[in-house]
Amino acid sequence: MTVLAPPGAFLPAGTLAGSTALVTGGGTGLGRAIAIELGRAGAAVVIASRNAEHRAQGVASVEEAGGRGFQVELDVRDPASVDAAFAAAEDLAGPIDILINNAAANFFSPAETLSPGGWAAVIDRVLTGGFLCARAFGQRRLAAGQGGSIVNIASAPGINGGPAVAHSGAAKAGLINLTKSLAVEWARDGIRVNAVAPGRFLHEDGDPAVRAGRRGWEDAGLRVPVGRTGEPREIGWLIAYLCSPYAGFITGQVIGIDGGGALPREISSGVFTPPRDQIT
Repeated sequence: MTVLAPPGAFLPAGTLAGSTALVTGGGTGLGRAIAIELGRAGAAVVIASRNAEHRAQGVASVEEAGGRGFQVELDVRDPASVDAAFAAAEDLAGPIDILINNAAANFFSPAETLSPGGWAAVIDRVLTGGFLCARAFGQRRLAAGQGGSIVNIASAPGINGGPAVAHSGAAKAGLINLTKSLAVEWARDGIRVNAVAPGRFLHEDGDPAVRAGRRGWEDAGLRVPVGRTGEPREIGWLIAYLCSPYAGFITGQVIGIDGGGALPREISSGVFTPPRDQIT
């Protein structure tokens, strides 16, 4: 029987007080859930996005949950936009010591029909954008002689690959490698860098076209060992923890949050797992 934790703060009140978090793509979907939980833990949260409506939506969600929300315009693909967004965010909310690289793009396409433009659109948003934001963050924290925390949002295809996602899988794989490289490079400077690889999470902002291309959303009981899809707040809790002092000895890690869904099919699928009373 699965027992879900209730909504609400996960860490002790004020755990992230005094911190400022910048969440790229933080106005919708899992990014918004992450922003909410960082705000509940006490951080000032800056929603960074190209879309003004999404930014406003993210700020409103953070404030409705009792946090402090701010917004800046950001195109993660543009170095000048990244630098301007970090400067504006620090003017609004103070020095940024938490970065969540969540902005992404995805669609399904067989590799043989994937256009160079489609490939570049995803690589630029996920990998190049992740690097540019991490670089801007690192430059500021190193200059200040202070540490901080970066969490990159990876994916299961970024670890294992998958059909029709060569572009996004490659981008996320690059982001995972970047996570490990920066974790080593900046460890002595007190900057921790980790990645989170979410599995199936349903939320109101999900792209219908993407969801239509993924089998198994409606039969999660068979396809995910714990028998359900994830609640958005659960990824928010994990990331708030990773950004907190409680995770001070964790860096360079890629943490799956998928209910066991990334395990080999013969282990994870209910189709191949015998009933408990048949296991000897």
